[in-house]
Amino acid sequence: MLHEVLAKSARRGRAPEKLTVHLRAALDAAEVVARRAGRIAVVADIMPGFWDAVRLADLLHDAGKIPIGFQQMLVGGAVWGERHEVLSLGFVPLVADEGLRAWVAAGVATHHRALTNSPRSLAGLYGTAPLSEWRVRFAPLDQAVAEALAAWLYETADAAGLAVKPLPAGADWIAQAHAELGGLLDRFEYGTSAEEGLAAVLLQGAVTMADHLSSANTRPHLVQPMGPAFATRLENAITAKGYTLRPHQQRAAAVDGHLLLRSRTGSGKTEASWLWACRQTAALLAAGQGVPRVFYTLPYLASINANADRTAKELGAPERVGVAHGRAAAYHLATAACPEDGDQKRVTAARKAVARQAATRLFTETVRITTPYQLLRAALVGPAHASLLVDAANSVFIMDELHAYDTKRLGYILAMMGLLERLGGRFAILSATLPDALADLITDTFTGPVTWTDDADSHPPARHGIHTRPHHLTDPAAVAEIAERMEHGESVLVIANNIRQAQQLYDELGPRARALHGPGAATMLHSRYRRRDRARLEQHILAQHSVERTRASDRLPGLVVSTQVLEVSMDVDFDVLFTAAADLEALAQRFGRANRIAARPPADVIVHAARYSPRKDAPGQWFADGIYPQAPTQAAWRILTAHDGHPVDENEITDWLNSIYATPWGTTWRNEVLHHRNQFAATFLNFSYPYDDRGPLAERFDELFDGTEAILTEDRDHYAAALNQADGPAGRLLADDYLIPLPASAAPKARYDTELKVHVIDGDYTKEHGLKAVKDPSTTYKPEETA
Repeated sequence: MLHEVLAKSARRGRAPEKLTVHLRAALDAAEVVARRAGRIAVVADIMPGFWDAVRLADLLHDAGKIPIGFQQMLVGGAVWGERHEVLSLGFVPLVADEGLRAWVAAGVATHHRALTNSPRSLAGLYGTAPLSEWRVRFAPLDQAVAEALAAWLYETADAAGLAVKPLPAGADWIAQAHAELGGLLDRFEYGTSAEEGLAAVLLQGAVTMADHLSSANTRPHLVQPMGPAFATRLENAITAKGYTLRPHQQRAAAVDGHLLLRSRTGSGKTEASWLWACRQTAALLAAGQGVPRVFYTLPYLASINANADRTAKELGAPERVGVAHGRAAAYHLATAACPEDGDQKRVTAARKAVARQAATRLFTETVRITTPYQLLRAALVGPAHASLLVDAANSVFIMDELHAYDTKRLGYILAMMGLLERLGGRFAILSATLPDALADLITDTFTGPVTWTDDADSHPPARHGIHTRPHHLTDPAAVAEIAERMEHGESVLVIANNIRQAQQLYDELGPRARALHGPGAATMLHSRYRRRDRARLEQHILAQHSVERTRASDRLPGLVVSTQVLEVSMDVDFDVLFTAAADLEALAQRFGRANRIAARPPADVIVHAARYSPRKDAPGQWFADGIYPQAPTQAAWRILTAHDGHPVDENEITDWLNSIYATPWGTTWRNEVLHHRNQFAATFLNFSYPYDDRGPLAERFDELFDGTEAILTEDRDHYAAALNQADGPAGRLLADDYLIPLPASAAPKARYDTELKVHVIDGDYTKEHGLKAVKDPSTTYKPEETA
């Protein structure tokens, strides 16, 4: 009887899962989630029995799968058509504590879909239906099976120490479910307090996290490797090389709470942030706030991937380091597969990569390398995203290079940081260029104290000497000067502000570089390549110009022409930099690609005047080469020209930045960031209607992050063949090698292939140049306003 009732059908070679087995597994998973997340202070007063509510909701969440129609569906019968979680509410009277019972009902009802605010919500499907209609829709229901399940639920919950009472024989399960749903709608349909709403979405997130873990038959890690033992090991490794911790690293390691660290590139700020994180995880663990997770966020995928490699190596625990971004599976595939691998090896590697990405989505790892965008998605809550909030509660966040974001995205990130602080989060903000204006915004966002430190007491040798040129980077005089430096046998980096100019310079200079130094001496990199081609180009650039070559005194001459994608994404070192004018933060990052470890006398960083033009998406504003706002770019240009011919004192760059942010432009910048911070908080972080369908908000959220990907028409057959190499996500991952990122301006020229489920473009493309144009019958997009 009861032992024959199923929770899940057979799938992917796995046998059907019995209902009692799944419910027991969900309860066990809830116990683990509770241990890992710990006491979440923000909900403690509102719901003292928060984790008991989670445990009970997970135990009861699928009890409504007992109807005969649902059971027949699991073994190949017709689709049942009703929502099992609604009938599961009929078992909620098992909960003895009346105050807890309403929360348990909320967790049970909302673990799959919204409760309110759409026709497909539970309110839309069942809210106005009378009990007589429910009796028809949920019949037939075997009373004996229901009573046996109720007895088993009571025994299981009682054995787990949960406050429950036995349900009487002859209970009317459908009527009880009808009453419980009515009570839920009375409580939440017309709104609640913001504090209670936040508790509600955290409950939903914890219940769904445990359900997903039990369904995947996996467990999250309960060890944080970035703790005191790692701090000791890291310090010992530094001293073993003949060094000591630098003063700013020692100060960071001693901070208890939020940290702002301004430290130049190459000064060991990553190690400083790790030492800080070790102290925070120990403090949170000692305070009963679970097993804290560590999130390290960066703005660019390549730098995320490099950081993940480094973190896993230093920790010696790669299984506890997750990579969370839109291309995480591609990262795992690149890590597991070699270019010379045959098809079968790549298929096997793809399946492993997909499994590793799935583990990260289930929050198994305790160290996460990610983008702030992934944290922002928690604001969407609901069954799909509320678990992100629970995973981020009582966690440690290292936010690297916040200056890289525009005012809108920066405002959103700050708003989310404020919420995560309320959930027990501790933050370290790292930057080589952290102006006081940004630091003030960060401090204003937090309610807790923030400790400042920097490396101003160090006096490293100058790495760069500034030179300015009044002509544009594409001017013949600039091309001639670049060619001259190549002829002297130097490694030359050229960074243009947009792709069109980079392609123009590469066409003029690439042949000269190859003639001088061989066929592999010239490379171009920007954002509009197939994934496979970009990976190949990045590997080639690292092989030719990595910092490791500098350390080994094995430097090679050559040319790399790039856009801003090289600013912070690759650990490379060049003899000389030629760059277009941009804002000072971007330029400082570009400077860091020359003489990176100060192994030589100051390297020349040669900055060329920009051309200013308007953009269709920003009426009335002008931009340097279509990319960087005019006011801060011109302010940076005035500072650089005043220091023409002088070495760069990197401690002085902060003063330069502060002078720029003190201008009227800086005031406008601050007001825009605050506007977007407050707008995001009001729109996405107000949980007064916690169980509403947030579909419209999700659409608005996705619109904030423009861009898509497409394949070339000529690659369609290759894409289809790659899809067919493996089933499901693994095949999709192999096919993704052919995807090319597109900006929003080019997306309308892409057509959607319904068979392959991918956008397709007619493009002018080569492996060397990347995408040069996207065509359609009436217009042609040229990538001149992107980088």
